[in-house]
Amino acid sequence: METPDGWMLEDGGKALIRRVNFKDFSEAFGFLSRVALHAEKVDHHPEFTSVWNRVDFRLTSHDAGGVTDRDTKLAEAINALLRG
Repeated sequence: METPDGWMLEDGGKALIRRVNFKDFSEAFGFLSRVALHAEKVDHHPEFTSVWNRVDFRLTSHDAGGVTDRDTKLAEAINALLRG
């Protein structure tokens, strides 16, 4: 499996991870809102942690026990949202 730009495999290939830094909390929260709308549409939801201007994403398919095509597609969608 090819890892999307900016993402790394974690935990022996069981998750895709990425850290994104923003200008401030409002920008980070706004971005998370856009990700949430997309995640609802495709019915695949990321794990994330947000601390002030930083968001850490972790994508995995729990039912499959690791990374699937759905995770890769969600990572690519998050990348597209970052590009605007």
